[in-house]
Amino acid sequence: MAMAARDIGETLGREVTADDLEPVNWALVEQARRLTAVDYAVAQAAVWAFRRALQQWWADGWDLLLTPTVAEPPPPLTEFDNDPAHPTAPQRRAGRFAAFTPPFNMSGQPAISLPLHRTAEGLPIGVQLAAAYGREDVLIRVASQLESAHPWSSVHPPIP
Repeated sequence: MAMAARDIGETLGREVTADDLEPVNWALVEQARRLTAVDYAVAQAAVWAFRRALQQWWADGWDLLLTPTVAEPPPPLTEFDNDPAHPTAPQRRAGRFAAFTPPFNMSGQPAISLPLHRTAEGLPIGVQLAAAYGREDVLIRVASQLESAHPWSSVHPPIP
């Protein structure tokens, strides 16, 4: 976020301030400004170690990993509202909600979310499939088979 704020500032021709960003994003910018190059290198090393460990799981012979897409049914959008008194609250709430997708966002592995179920209220419940690096073909084939067995394109959440 600090790099994005810097780029935005270059586009604007001035330094970005707290008035230019949502509170959660400004809090991330301020946090990043307190970190050192060593802190950044340590974080990158942890990401690389995680990627290697995840890669090994696939090398050990697994083809797909099935997880929920999110940790709970979709909450009201107001649960992610900005709160200047607690600027990182939306990020913390999102982290609890979307607990299963970040590992694949971070690792760069292909993953797909499929709306295979509905709550009693008609809201989608998704499953996430992840595959090894470069194996999008496996995801697309399996997703196609699941959609054929359980079509979802014509199912929509109720409009309040």
